[in-house]
Amino acid sequence: MADPSTKLRSAAVAIGGLSELASITNEDGLVAPTVRISAVLLALKEFDACVRYLNTRRSVGAVINIQSESDVQDVLYLLLRPWIVDLVYESPADKSANRYVIKDFSSAAGRFVLDAKYIRDKDHGRLISKELHDDIEMYRTHPKCDDLVFFVYDPDSLIPDQRALREAIEVERSYGGDSGKRLKCHLLVKP
Repeated sequence: MADPSTKLRSAAVAIGGLSELASITNEDGLVAPTVRISAVLLALKEFDACVRYLNTRRSVGAVINIQSESDVQDVLYLLLRPWIVDLVYESPADKSANRYVIKDFSSAAGRFVLDAKYIRDKDHGRLISKELHDDIEMYRTHPKCDDLVFFVYDPDSLIPDQRALREAIEVERSYGGDSGKRLKCHLLVKP
């Protein structure tokens, strides 16, 4: 007969597994398939093509006029949600340093967070690096974020040096030593 501590450990593992399963199921009880981050990045690269298609199609219908960050978020949601079934929209992340971050989208199954930015003026373009680094510090403790994707919509090309920004952001970060948390950051800038 197994000792009580072994039974307790087995029960804890089972309950922990059920908790994990519950966090990646939809309201119908269907398990969300895991989507690789490479597929998400590939889809995001098609943002311009999708917007262009809707804005230039022959029939009368929806036209996408992107004038704010929430407009960018709407297009991203429509682009990704059909095949990332556990994509969650706008929920507060954990509080850190007396500050909350609102993550635009997350996928527990894919273990990523997608954060959309809209460059609204020249100053924002110049300061976007600081904003992204602040967000990285907030997400580094998020338990279900192995990949942090920044989608930056810069319609007027106001970011002064996109290459330098990419080099500063797109690195894998490690927190807590060799066995600690790793966070891989990705940056897509679209005009």
